[in-house]
Amino acid sequence: MLPISAALPGVALAQTIEDRARTAAEASRSKSSDSEAILENYISPGLAGQSIATVDKSKSFTPNLACQKTANFLEILIQPGAGGDITTVRIARDKDIDGQFDSVTTLPVPVSGICANGVISCRPGSWSDCRSFQWDVDSSGDLKLAEVEMPALAGCYCVNNSCGANLVMGNLPSVLKDLGGGAVGALSSHDPRNGVADARVNGPVIQYVGAQSTACSPDPALPQTAYRANPTAIQGDAFAASRSNSLFQSLAGSPAGTGRAEQVRACTIEREVTFLPLGYDDIVSASGSIYSVRDCGEGCRRYRIIGDGDCSGSPPIFTARFEVSDPAKLISAQIVEMGADDWVQGRVNGRIVSSAGPRPWLTTGLPSGDCRTDGGAARNYTPYDFTADLRAGPATVSARVRGGGGGAPLTTQWGLVDVEIRVSPGCEPSERLVDLCAGTGGDTKCRLDSENVDGVQTFRNGISAGLRPLTQTRLFGTGSCTIRLTRDFFRRERSYKCVVDTGSMPEPDLRRGAWIIDHSTETMLADRVRTADGGMASLTRPFALPDRGSVPACEAICKTRAPKANADAAPDGVVGARQTNPTGFDTFYHVCRADNVCPAGPGETIVSPCGCLDDFPEAVVVMQTVRLAGADLACTATAR
Repeated sequence: MLPISAALPGVALAQTIEDRARTAAEASRSKSSDSEAILENYISPGLAGQSIATVDKSKSFTPNLACQKTANFLEILIQPGAGGDITTVRIARDKDIDGQFDSVTTLPVPVSGICANGVISCRPGSWSDCRSFQWDVDSSGDLKLAEVEMPALAGCYCVNNSCGANLVMGNLPSVLKDLGGGAVGALSSHDPRNGVADARVNGPVIQYVGAQSTACSPDPALPQTAYRANPTAIQGDAFAASRSNSLFQSLAGSPAGTGRAEQVRACTIEREVTFLPLGYDDIVSASGSIYSVRDCGEGCRRYRIIGDGDCSGSPPIFTARFEVSDPAKLISAQIVEMGADDWVQGRVNGRIVSSAGPRPWLTTGLPSGDCRTDGGAARNYTPYDFTADLRAGPATVSARVRGGGGGAPLTTQWGLVDVEIRVSPGCEPSERLVDLCAGTGGDTKCRLDSENVDGVQTFRNGISAGLRPLTQTRLFGTGSCTIRLTRDFFRRERSYKCVVDTGSMPEPDLRRGAWIIDHSTETMLADRVRTADGGMASLTRPFALPDRGSVPACEAICKTRAPKANADAAPDGVVGARQTNPTGFDTFYHVCRADNVCPAGPGETIVSPCGCLDDFPEAVVVMQTVRLAGADLACTATAR
């Protein structure tokens, strides 16, 4: 008898579902495991009009993604000089994408530093007398350099001998890619139809493969490129296109197009500051025995307290009460003059402070001497300040009069006290938070999609951006009516996405699914079905997940580092020149080979061998350091 495996070879060789899945995954990974594989297998042949094969290589096709194709549309050749500067930069371009170079230009200045969007030219071999240039395109489509201030450039670093020896030739591939990247960026901004499929470095030359990938149009000002500058315009254009599209309207009117839809609602939370003008009468209130009131300048009034006296044993007291609503606006409060015929005694809050008469009267008793003298009125112009009393609360000023003389403002027996109060009229600020998002935010069918707080994007696409604005101080008002407020925010702009009911479709019945989830276990599957008589029957049956096999605990990786001179440049000079040790390290992570060997690159030393590395805490520290440094360097309108 033949063995079963020999009699049924198909059964012995049949693959399990897991085997087939692994085979398909390996095939897919071989063609799209990283960016280089995707570029090689899909993007480059697609833009170049070459054949693209399916994952299992059973079929192939030739796409037509671009109107015109070319092998090289840009080529840059560089040659360093004795001082380490790039003295020769020759640029060859194929403007019309016909496979032939149309123009060859040479940069008019040596390149001492390279930036993401330009170059820096200094005195050869040094970092002095430097000039900054940005990549640009002239009217004929040729690349050129436009002189700018260095802050207009980004990601600059030094390449000549002032920062190290042999930097250009020792880092030739990266130097060529950085130099060419800025040039390609300027060309793409000038003509959005130009697309780059690949960049190949061949010695001191970098060649860019590309095509006109946007549309078959001779005009670079394509309507579609306007959405880059104004992304919100695409919504209105899409709506206009949908109105005239019969297929869209058919779907919108079908049962699948009715029911629930999502609506975007925008709202704001804003801090509103208003000002109520404050005049003198809004600040000072006066009542009591006040004979007259007159102005004595801006924010100044004089109050006269006057009354008749007699020569009895209990001279009458005339009292006025003063109160200020805002003590901070009170400048001064004084008794500026006292007069009597014969005596007057001034009091503040019942306290004797001054007097006027033939002789001083600073006691609670009667003054010495005859009450009915006829020597004329007595005056006292020595001021008495009671500002502190009035700032502390309501204050009273009293005139105690003993008189029997002959001349009088009122009668023949009188005494007066003049009070002068000065204030600083201004305004009363009023602050309130106007929350127009309260209703939408409290709706359970709405979720926050984006938020902008004082120009800082804190929420985007429903995900927190991890940013928050710094506490700000702003000045409100004009002239003398101003207020300085320090708050954590002044304006929040939010957009919510809300689910709305647009039709009469009934809600789906999810009770059966909820029953299965709530009553099933790892070994038993529970179900509930409707019976013929309309009732419900509960069912159970054994359940087991198939063996999922074993997988590695992680993907083995290794950590390496390589020394790198800090040649980054800033307006103040080369960064390395400001450091005690201008040489740092670049850190790399590599996926280990199947034999558990770390594929370290040239000049790299292994820091951590192959294994399940977890450098997440270190990454968190680095990101937090960068975040805090960025927050500390943020520009504000006020001095810090």
